[in-house]
Amino acid sequence: MLLLWLLVALAVVVTLSYRQAPLWQWGVAFIVLGLLARLDGVTVIDFSPLPLIIALLPGIIVLLLCIDDLRRAVFTTPVYQAVRSILPRVSKTEQEALDAGTVGWDAELFSGDPDWKKLTSIRPLTLSDEEQAFLDGPVEELCAMLDDWDIRNERMDLSPEVWDFLKQKGFLGLVIGKEHGGLGFSAQAQSMVVSKISSRSVAAGITVMVPNSLGPGELLERYGKPEQREKYLGPLARGEEVPCFALTGVHSGSDAGAMRDVGVVTKGTYEGEEVLGVRLTWDKRYITLAPIATLIGLAFDLHDPDNLLGKGRDIGITLALIPHDHPGVEVGRRHFPARQAFMNGPVRGTDVFIPLDFLIGGTDHAGQGWRMLMECLSTGRAISLPAIGSMSIKQSLRVTSAYARIRRQFNIPIGIMEGVAEPLSGMLKDAYTYEAARRLTASMVDEGQRPAVISALLKYRTTEAMRDSINGAFDIHGGRAIQEGPKNYLFGGYMASPVAITVEGANILTRTLMTFAQGVLRAHPFLYKEIRAAQDTDRRDGIKAFDAAFGGHTSFMLRNMSASLLYGLTNSAICSHPEEAGDMAHWYRQVHRYAQDFALVADWTTVFLGGDLKRKQMISGRMADILGDLYMMCSVLKRFEDEGRIAEDRALIEAILRDHIARMEANFGSVFANFPNRVAANVMKALCFPLGRHAKPSRDRDNYRFVRAVLRPGAFRDRLTMGAYVSTAPQDVTGVLEDAFIKVTEAEEIEARFTKALRKGTIERRHDRDAIADAVAAGVIGENEAGILRASDEATEEAVAVDDFAEDAFSRPISRHAEAAE
Repeated sequence: MLLLWLLVALAVVVTLSYRQAPLWQWGVAFIVLGLLARLDGVTVIDFSPLPLIIALLPGIIVLLLCIDDLRRAVFTTPVYQAVRSILPRVSKTEQEALDAGTVGWDAELFSGDPDWKKLTSIRPLTLSDEEQAFLDGPVEELCAMLDDWDIRNERMDLSPEVWDFLKQKGFLGLVIGKEHGGLGFSAQAQSMVVSKISSRSVAAGITVMVPNSLGPGELLERYGKPEQREKYLGPLARGEEVPCFALTGVHSGSDAGAMRDVGVVTKGTYEGEEVLGVRLTWDKRYITLAPIATLIGLAFDLHDPDNLLGKGRDIGITLALIPHDHPGVEVGRRHFPARQAFMNGPVRGTDVFIPLDFLIGGTDHAGQGWRMLMECLSTGRAISLPAIGSMSIKQSLRVTSAYARIRRQFNIPIGIMEGVAEPLSGMLKDAYTYEAARRLTASMVDEGQRPAVISALLKYRTTEAMRDSINGAFDIHGGRAIQEGPKNYLFGGYMASPVAITVEGANILTRTLMTFAQGVLRAHPFLYKEIRAAQDTDRRDGIKAFDAAFGGHTSFMLRNMSASLLYGLTNSAICSHPEEAGDMAHWYRQVHRYAQDFALVADWTTVFLGGDLKRKQMISGRMADILGDLYMMCSVLKRFEDEGRIAEDRALIEAILRDHIARMEANFGSVFANFPNRVAANVMKALCFPLGRHAKPSRDRDNYRFVRAVLRPGAFRDRLTMGAYVSTAPQDVTGVLEDAFIKVTEAEEIEARFTKALRKGTIERRHDRDAIADAVAAGVIGENEAGILRASDEATEEAVAVDDFAEDAFSRPISRHAEAAE
């Protein structure tokens, strides 16, 4: 009977936890269990000398706690006092960052119980007729104009023709509304425009990206006064004004609280009149487009010692828009980031007086600059760098798959060697994955979301995958990749990858601090509410708000424990999936299961680490990686559905999902192994993986099959590299490769007979003989076949050729005049 009672009690506790039952139901359940224990004679504790009330005491206590005032007095207040010293404090700039942007699918993953309708209802990749025409017309035309070698090495800049084309066709005003003369394109279209341009030249992609990402245009659209929008947006859209935005300082990057750039509210002279304004002193660097900008957006810390604006003495971070030729503005000498040709440089000013009209949004938005920036950055980060990163992966795959097919060693294409196929398989899986994530996130922005957590996650994951793919491409190309020159189509992207990883928040901090540490505060259903309640200056209101949040958090934690255990024991069989999932339901259930595990571990990590969460960056980094894997899995499943469940892609999808699950399990294991509280670590491990961790990545056999498929022209390869600029012109830097790829494939059967004759010794490949003519003479191939094979050979020779230079070719003005910055 004791065993039966224990099983019933366990079942009741698990059921109530899983259902997140209200407190009164727990009280009733405990009373019923007490009665069963007493009346059935089950000896849990020796009740014989005790009255019945003892058996019912737990339930009575719980029911008494249902009385709000009593619960707050005897339970919530002591907990409130203890928690105030444990929970991490949120600074002003952190709170502004948390308040900026929106939560969406990230909150579903943090909840552990994703609502699949919220994912499936996000619209698929959608472009208007006008946007598609722009991609097919001006963007295609621009790509044909771009010569990356000329841009990077001859001019160190875009050509005048390219600059004129960008301005005339509205590339600098993609984000500006049509009512102001801009193109008013969707986030999806902006992303695809920047992406396609970047497949040709990263410098050109960045040049288009910046005015349409974190730039004055978007800030004016959202926050500018009507007269500011009227004055500036039209010229910005037409390229008559070129903007930059100065945020990063010499001593402050991601740490906004360390900003030393200051403005003081005071009176001064502007255009011959004494007006109220701001006297500014600043020193900014790494500012893209600064050397050619005509309008400088500036972030600074505003002070008002005489309270002239009526907002207090320390107003906070504020934004201004200043003409580059305004008295006192100093645009410094140009930076040269990673030998990339996009314009970048410092901007300084000392005791520069500006009128209040220069403040973006006027005085109403003074002190709100950090929130304004974070909201714009959350969307810009979601669009810009993922576009460049995902395209770099796809372009690396496109050129490398072609090169791996046409380049031969040991009389076989190098691509069919398993050692080469291994990095190529990772490249093609990343190409599918990060394009899926790019388009899903851009669609979220188009639906009005400002996904702060997801944008940070996507930025660091995409640019890291970009670096891996480019490195893999270099390994496969070998000497062909390292010889710089006009024929080298990889080196520009290789040099640009550190730039993408560094800008808009260096990846180390984006991963370890922003994605998880801020993400858990932003997306957790109760944690931020508890922190705000604990930091409320009104103690009574704070306790009341904390009581509601803590009760919800306790229920959430209990549900996490029961759900993780149940999902682990059933291997996700009882997890949810979309109604339309069909034969992919298993993978949706897997996402649900690991999202539940993530929710539990994220919650416990925050509770047990408390204020040390920001310091334990190795753990928070692994948690960010788990969140990233969950998001990538959702993106891949969404893309598969949106594209109509293409049968040819199904095996690839499953391989990608297996890889993500294996990585997640490994990261969970690392979190448990390094968790400071060993008891909590072991409990989490038992709850999340009661049957152990058994996930395995995709099989070598499957990966090799994907590589063989991408080594041939066709729809599979084109889908994986969609959006890239493609030329088959033999005189084009990548066209020569595509031309050779097609010709080699066309000659495949002829080549097989030719190679067989080589192995037999019937013919020889020697510089002093024409092996193809010898093959014709030996009856191995016919005359017409010889023409096809010769065309393939000649195209291959051109595709594998590298550049050489005269000795005096490397004496360049930039080397002679380079000086150390003062």
